[in-house]
Amino acid sequence: MTQEHQPESKPNFKKYIIIFWSIIIVPIVGFIIFFTLIATGKMGFMPTFEDLENPENNIASQVYSADKVAMGNYYYQNRTYINFDDLSPNMVNALIATEDYRFERHAGIDGIALMRVLYGVMTGSHKGGGSTITQQLAKNLFPRDTTSYGSKFSYYANLTLTKFKEWVTAVKLERNYTKEEILVMYLNTVYFGYHSYGIKSAAKTFFNTTPKKLALNEAATLVGVLKAPSYYSPVRHPDRAKHRRNIVLNQMRKYEFISPATYDTLSQKPVELEFKVQDHNVGLATYLREYLRLKLNKPNPFEEEYTNEDNFSKDSAKWVDDPVYGWCNKNFKPDGEPYNLYKDGLKIYTTIDSRMQKYAEASMREHLSQDLQKAFFEEKKYNQKGPFSKDLEQEQIDQIMKNSMRRSARYWNMKSRGKSEKEIKAAFNKPVEMSVFSYDGEIDTTMTPWDSILYYKYYLHSGFMAVDPHDGHVKAYVGGINFKHFKFDHVTGGRRQVGSTFKPFLYTLAMQEGYSPCYRVPNVPVTITLPTGETWTPESVGPDRFKRKNITLKTGLAHSINNLSAWLIQQFKPKAVIDITRLMGVKSHIPEVPSIALGSADLSLYEMVSAYTTYANKGIHTTPLFVTHIEDKNGNELASFKARKNEAISENAAYLMLNLLQNVVNEGTSIRLRYKYELEGEIAGKTGTTNNQSDGWFMGVVPELVAGVWTGGEERSIHFDGISLGQGANMALPVYGLFMQKVFADEELHISPKDTFAVPENFYMDLDCGEKDGETTIDKETLNEEFFN
Repeated sequence: MTQEHQPESKPNFKKYIIIFWSIIIVPIVGFIIFFTLIATGKMGFMPTFEDLENPENNIASQVYSADKVAMGNYYYQNRTYINFDDLSPNMVNALIATEDYRFERHAGIDGIALMRVLYGVMTGSHKGGGSTITQQLAKNLFPRDTTSYGSKFSYYANLTLTKFKEWVTAVKLERNYTKEEILVMYLNTVYFGYHSYGIKSAAKTFFNTTPKKLALNEAATLVGVLKAPSYYSPVRHPDRAKHRRNIVLNQMRKYEFISPATYDTLSQKPVELEFKVQDHNVGLATYLREYLRLKLNKPNPFEEEYTNEDNFSKDSAKWVDDPVYGWCNKNFKPDGEPYNLYKDGLKIYTTIDSRMQKYAEASMREHLSQDLQKAFFEEKKYNQKGPFSKDLEQEQIDQIMKNSMRRSARYWNMKSRGKSEKEIKAAFNKPVEMSVFSYDGEIDTTMTPWDSILYYKYYLHSGFMAVDPHDGHVKAYVGGINFKHFKFDHVTGGRRQVGSTFKPFLYTLAMQEGYSPCYRVPNVPVTITLPTGETWTPESVGPDRFKRKNITLKTGLAHSINNLSAWLIQQFKPKAVIDITRLMGVKSHIPEVPSIALGSADLSLYEMVSAYTTYANKGIHTTPLFVTHIEDKNGNELASFKARKNEAISENAAYLMLNLLQNVVNEGTSIRLRYKYELEGEIAGKTGTTNNQSDGWFMGVVPELVAGVWTGGEERSIHFDGISLGQGANMALPVYGLFMQKVFADEELHISPKDTFAVPENFYMDLDCGEKDGETTIDKETLNEEFFN
């Protein structure tokens, strides 16, 4: 029996086709679903379109001078943004050649670079990464998850997922921005080391230039630093930085951005820097920048937070009346949050003129470092109580030192850690390594903190402010000799006895009441009866040739003769003097006592300069203005400011005071402006010297600028022994003299010795006083008690 033939079964092609297409399609679909889930945020945070448009970066707020010079930043990260047009082509070419040569040809992900990386991993010859500039930007804008995972599998799974997220973000960036925008965004976000975030900060820090002006070798150095800012630091590791820079240059040669000859030349050169860390301790107008930082950030005052009711009242008034005071806390962004000075990228335009600021800082340093400080060191060299006055007892010196210790940051840091007074004192007497200030540069040394306090006591301090009297714009502001080591601001931060610089306020009353600068008063001691029944007779001060003579008010002020000031306070009384200073901008407390005629009041340099602007502005007081306007990071104006003005004295009285004060310069206590500093033109001024030479003052007025200087020790008991070195004409006036030499020499400032004070319309008073003072003696009949009462 034969078996019936069975037909052969046909292959199931349909099954294989399904399997084949499943192998192809399922991964593709899975791939699409996977990336869709990533893109829609279903697998963790993904930036939205709004996030891409407004990435949350900490952008430093910048402080500019009136002539558009960047003076410094406020920041959490020292980052400022620029536009593509602000970049040097050298920087663009160096970055593309080194990081992403196909940048112009890919859409965010470079497939060729990825294949190269994959091949390198498989063959063990892996060199370089596959991330494009766009991917690196995505990573910088939206940092990776740094969570610690328990297993290697979890770690690598998270790392892979994060990498895919960066791919998606990179594609989104490419769709929403141009290549130029992506390049500049990348360079705005990267970190170069030394607190430099972004190319603008880096160019300034390492080469003291702008991104637009970066030379080829400078750009190559900065691109090289990006690989590892610490390892390739051109400051700490110049050899490594040079090697890395040459790699960048070689890449540029390879891709024909530069010629082989250029590469050969530049690769031999060392890395040359003009390095300066950009922080709040350096740059122009450091004291002003700190003053503005504190002022802009002032909180809304609440009474329960104050222990002193007077301070609460003053701050409350400032909150209401001064738009700059607390500006960040009383102005809000579109999202309802108050402005943050450290991260919102504000642009703060000040009234400072960068050239005048440089002249002021240089003049203060020149006088104090080359003249005054050397003289003080020399005088105190053999004084066992130095730098303190010989008149002090040792117990008083010890108490001053203890008070200084208790004000120090070191003391309060230890106190906050629960250290006892005994432990703190022991620490202050233990030698430690430190860097201390000197005019020749910081000195690395070892000394006890206690000795460092004494070391710093030897340094004299100074403050300077210059203001345009017509619009109130503060043109220069120097709060001290070195902000890094001496933070105290001697312009707005402190009040010192003003001495004879107060006397013009007294004379202003006389001019306001119709007196002439030529009015004559007997120069004899004046005895004033006080409310207590006691009497006070000011010490007679002034040249002997004027004693017991009928002298003019002009001569009395020129030589700062106390007898005439006493006579004037007898005529007008302290309250009237205080009232007129209030109209001229002085806000500090002034005791209602006759001694204010000689300058016993404690006032700030800011207040004194503010008041003196009244004379040069036809009797109108203008409150000094520090900020003209504030912009957001995109250049949109958020606020603008103008100085407040009030009529303080008559125009005639102001002009008469200018005549009186010019005589101080022409033949009185400020005459060295003429013979030593050779300043010409109409200059009004007044020196001031306080008890024991503790404070030296000078106020100077020219038609377009009013400036003031204070100089003295940290303590009032630190001063020169004699009047020759300790008077205001020697301690303070030279700073003004040096400053005005520079200002007059700079024609671009348009402040000239040819400028004149405007004469009021219909002014009729004859200011030629005729008979010269000192040539006639007062007759006995004039010297009667009734005259002085």
